[in-house]
Amino acid sequence: MSKKVLLIEDDLQMQKFISEYLEDYGFTCTAFAHPKDAIENFKHEENYEIIILDLMLPDMDGFDLFKKLKSIRNIPIIISTARGDIGNKIHGFELGADDYLAKPYEPRELVLRIEHILKKSFSKTIKINDFLVDKENRTVLLDDFPIDFTKIEFEIFVFLSENLNKISSREQILNATSLDINTKNRTIDMHISNIRYKIGDDSKNPKYIKSVWGIGYKFVG
Repeated sequence: MSKKVLLIEDDLQMQKFISEYLEDYGFTCTAFAHPKDAIENFKHEENYEIIILDLMLPDMDGFDLFKKLKSIRNIPIIISTARGDIGNKIHGFELGADDYLAKPYEPRELVLRIEHILKKSFSKTIKINDFLVDKENRTVLLDDFPIDFTKIEFEIFVFLSENLNKISSREQILNATSLDINTKNRTIDMHISNIRYKIGDDSKNPKYIKSVWGIGYKFVG
C-alpha cells in the first residue's frame, strides 16, 4: 500500500515536479497551492502519513500554517523552502519540524528523508533506557511494569524519549501533542510533573526527564 503525502507548494511547476517524483517512488501525493485549501482537506482526510510544507505561501506564513496543521493532527512535517538561512531553520526545528530542506535540493534526497522519518515513525516498539514503548498499542513498560499514562502524557513521553538527550522547548512539546495550540506553559509543566510521578522520577533530582531552565525539558539516557 502506497504511503500518502500532503504537499503544500504554491510554485505549480515545483509542485508538479515533486508530486511526480514522489509517485515514481511509490508515494501517493496530494498537492495544494493555497494554505486554506490544504487546511480544509487535512481536517477531513486522515490517511496522510507526512506533510511536505513550503514556507512562502499566499495569505498565510508557512510557520503559521505549520502550527495550524499540528493543532489539527500530529504527523511528521518536512519543511521544503527557499528560506534556507539559519534563523528560519532554527525556528522550524523549534516548532517541531522533523526535517528542513533548503531549496534547491536533489529530489532523491527528499525521498530518502521521507523514508527515514516514516521508518522511525512506524517503528512499533522501541527500547529507551529502562522503558519499552509500544506506539501502536500506546503502552509503556518500566522494568516490565505497565505505566498508566493518559493520552497526552503518552504523547509527551514518546516525543521526549524519541528526542533522547535533546532539549525540547515547551512549544515543541505542545506541537507534538493533541493539546490545543493555545495551551499555557503551566499545563505542559503539570503533565511533565504527572509523568515524573508515574515513572518514579524525583523532580528535584530526576533520572529521566530533566528541566532545562527557561527552555523546557530533556529526556536523558
